[in-house]
Amino acid sequence: MALVRPHGGGELIPLLLNGEALADELERARTLPQVRVSSREKGDLVMLGLGGFTPLDGFMTYTDWQGVCAGMHMTNGLFWPIPITLSTDYLTADSIHTGSEIALLDPSDDSILATMRITEKYTIDKAHECATVFQTADINHPGVKMVMAQGDVNLAGPVKVLSMGGFDRKYGALFKTPRETRELFETLGWSKVAAFQTRNPMHRSHEYLAKVAIEVCDGVLIHSLLGNLKPGDIPAEVRTHAITALTENYFVKHTVAQAGYPLDMRYAGPREALLHALFRQNYGCSHLIVGRDHAGVGSYYGPFDAHHIFDKIPKDSLETQPLKIDWTFWCYRCGGMASARTCPHGDTDRLLVSGTKLRKMLSEGTEVPAEFSRPEVLEILRKYYAGLQEHEKVEVKLTGHSAK
Repeated sequence: MALVRPHGGGELIPLLLNGEALADELERARTLPQVRVSSREKGDLVMLGLGGFTPLDGFMTYTDWQGVCAGMHMTNGLFWPIPITLSTDYLTADSIHTGSEIALLDPSDDSILATMRITEKYTIDKAHECATVFQTADINHPGVKMVMAQGDVNLAGPVKVLSMGGFDRKYGALFKTPRETRELFETLGWSKVAAFQTRNPMHRSHEYLAKVAIEVCDGVLIHSLLGNLKPGDIPAEVRTHAITALTENYFVKHTVAQAGYPLDMRYAGPREALLHALFRQNYGCSHLIVGRDHAGVGSYYGPFDAHHIFDKIPKDSLETQPLKIDWTFWCYRCGGMASARTCPHGDTDRLLVSGTKLRKMLSEGTEVPAEFSRPEVLEILRKYYAGLQEHEKVEVKLTGHSAK
């Protein structure tokens, strides 16, 4: 059996230039007006470069933005759940003419990420985007805060990507393109592949989800977010080290692959679950593991809203399908991990395992039950938190104030 086709049914469309074309475009880019992008826009640009957002050729127009917000489809009918847009301030937008080209700069070091031909400039109702995509306009929601803080004018048009934004240098072999993951799956003989989305180290509940998926698929791609997180989340390099320790000790060889992708979290809950399935289709995954509160934050979404949204979209929207898994926990009476569909016992017999609880216990230095996480993983995470506490002590000593 073959791997799923890229989104849109065609071939992968990576927008990253190479070789002589890259050198020529970089030289030309230095002569163009410059616009610095945000962290979220940088991740989207790199994803366009990789082909992870196939078949998009750049940032969305007003009618595409409107269609995606209201009905999760672009003007040409292509299914797309979250707007992929670029914004700037009024002053900068006024200096850019439709039909002209600009260079897009990395927000961290002002290096050139891409060139863009401007086909349209438009303003949006940010509150409308938030209400449709995040189901809330509460400024305390991190995704809402991100949208409300962006520039007032959106710029639309195709891009030529000139850099991987440093992700390739920082993360090395972990940072894989969709073409590379597809080649890896073919080498392993996989055609049914489940993607496991994570922005956290894997605890026992995550391990259980991945192993359930392995029972029905050829293998699992543990696909880690490498972009920006919210404060308190564990950095990608620590997370990757912990995941490697887990898979080397507790998974059958050649049933798990690991990779990372460059996006920031949007915390859009159900809509982000759809985006996760869409770009995993481009990476070659036939399924996406969708557990409790997928891509959620706080209490903005119901625990299984991300399950239900897959039932509300047209059947032909995506080839990649959800593997929906119920609440998972350690059951003391069952003597192992279980879900609400498999365990008949009550709450008093269950230990709910979550990343939030694990981070809290580790940051406070309290004992972590063995049922929560594997010892090899806990050793890595304890070292990380010990380092944070040591840094905090140094900050207090030098400044007299806590670094928090």
